[in-house]
Amino acid sequence: MINGPRGTVDILPEESRLWRHVEPVFAETCDAYGYGELRLPIFEHSELFLRSVGETTDIVQKEMYTFSDRGHRSITLRPEGTAGVVRSFLEHKMQNLPLPIKLYYNGPMFRYERPEAGRFRQFSQIGMEGIGSHDPSMDAEIIIMTMDFYRRLGIANGQLILNSVGCEVCRPVHRQALYDFLLPLKDQLCNDCQNRMEKNPLRVFDCKNENCQALTAEGPRVSDYLCSDCQDHFDDVQAYLDSAGLEYQHDKDLVRGLDYYTRTVFEVYYPDRNIISSAIGAGGRYNKLVEELGGKDLPGVGVALCVDRAVLVLKANPKEELQAPRLILYIATMGKKAGMLAVSILKDLRAKNIYSDKDYLNRSLKAQMKSANRANARYVMIIGQEEIEKGRYTLRDMDNQTQNELDLPEIMKIIEESSDN
Repeated sequence: MINGPRGTVDILPEESRLWRHVEPVFAETCDAYGYGELRLPIFEHSELFLRSVGETTDIVQKEMYTFSDRGHRSITLRPEGTAGVVRSFLEHKMQNLPLPIKLYYNGPMFRYERPEAGRFRQFSQIGMEGIGSHDPSMDAEIIIMTMDFYRRLGIANGQLILNSVGCEVCRPVHRQALYDFLLPLKDQLCNDCQNRMEKNPLRVFDCKNENCQALTAEGPRVSDYLCSDCQDHFDDVQAYLDSAGLEYQHDKDLVRGLDYYTRTVFEVYYPDRNIISSAIGAGGRYNKLVEELGGKDLPGVGVALCVDRAVLVLKANPKEELQAPRLILYIATMGKKAGMLAVSILKDLRAKNIYSDKDYLNRSLKAQMKSANRANARYVMIIGQEEIEKGRYTLRDMDNQTQNELDLPEIMKIIEESSDN
């Protein structure tokens, strides 16, 4: 038997119902904020992620699924969504349209990392991007929209944390201060952090090694080195969130794991870390990414939300309206003519979106009744040769354990009324 690859999961029908709840709620939220859907390819040229995500990030160094195609081009299964959005923005000359451009996407991403609850090697991500505005109200809109989506989804108690990671003016000052702090500790850091401190010291705060975390606990934080413009921008973002009544926490340790972020960064957590310990959504501003990928000097801000993790939370908090619909009518048949009549009846009921079914294994009437009971059918209609000749059929109420002999129009009326309730 061939099993699925490690780090992948099959989403079975019972859980798919939760996914089908998440995706339309997300689309409806994006529609309300004026974001249009962008459907992107699953793979891109590897250079796109090397230039945007950053060569010192774990994603590029350890996690990308990269291969050569038949034309000997380096191709990568997308590990995140923003780079592809910006590539599409530039390729289709959206910068010539009225700004800002508001886009959203939905689809699978791929990262080679250790699988755990809510973290897979193929995972599903939804995200929103606003490109073309420096205004801090754009940051606030993305954050407010994120929290509104979770509220609509039924996750109303998400914990929002945010920080500022500065810009090209203040980051070099912090970089030097952090490098000076790390230099005496270099031999005690893990190999990854020794490499990071030379290329991008800020990445050491993203290390999961407990020893490195302890060593860098007192290190200088970028939010303490913000230039006046970055500080004003961050203050305004917080003021907008305050005016919208959003609760949040300023966390100076938050840096995010991608190099393209500037100024605002944020993450959303579900309060019960026993259900999911990782962020369920995260994002930030990326003022230089469009230019880095060959476009004009246009700013952007966005967020990525993990569907797998949202589903974990929904599974832990089941809601009645997300349960599978009840089988309204099960048709038990005896004989070929009865089976043909059942198919005709089912066609009419299903056209009205009434969940109905029949036996497909030519079982005895007793076995069919047991099957209907296991399926929790509300009613069972019994069709045999005698019933067809009389034009009257037995309709059994499985809840009340009663039954009546009725003609087909009477039965259809009862079933349709039960479906409406």
